[in-house]
Amino acid sequence: MLVGPYVNFEKRYYIVSRFNVFALWWARVVCGIRYEIEGLENIPKTSCVVVSNHQSAWETYLLGVIFRPQCTVLKQELMKIPFFGWALKRLKPIAIDRSKPSAALKQLLKQGKERLTSGYWVVIYPEGTRVRPGQVGKYNKGGALLAVSAGVPLLPVAHNAGDCWPAGSISKRPGLIRVRIGAPIETSGRATDEVHKEMEEWIRRTSAALSQA
Repeated sequence: MLVGPYVNFEKRYYIVSRFNVFALWWARVVCGIRYEIEGLENIPKTSCVVVSNHQSAWETYLLGVIFRPQCTVLKQELMKIPFFGWALKRLKPIAIDRSKPSAALKQLLKQGKERLTSGYWVVIYPEGTRVRPGQVGKYNKGGALLAVSAGVPLLPVAHNAGDCWPAGSISKRPGLIRVRIGAPIETSGRATDEVHKEMEEWIRRTSAALSQA
């Protein structure tokens, strides 16, 4: 918050993302949570829409480091948290009001296209909230709709973070979190439903396989 007004967005994001790096390191040192990433070669050279399953807070730290600078789609309430929310606001998130789905979708498309045009990655968790491993959450179509509308690829990511850092629990378990980045899903000339279905099936299938590995 102190240096934010005096540096550009890229530097501001880099400074804030140092906390992500610390959190990942601290989780490994204190909790024994290690991780490996597959598919880094699948990341496009230019920014696009990234979609991931959402099992814990852990993946938000990792994706915040891999895809930078990024803008995350998140719930509006997070912006009201003292200090944390104030700093978060300087990272240009797309903060939506989930009680107004129609307005939220319009905001996502408008601001999402603006962020992509500026060269920022847009990261979306289609389930909208954290879901424990083995449970099935509903995937919304916002990510696919934005990618199709903006004419950019949709990059799917799957992981088993909930096995070590379960949602809704303060306890952490030592172990290996496996993260897999899939091949970009092309959107040109395709319907939103078709793109969304391909993305959802890949993430569900892959995250289930990672949990069983």
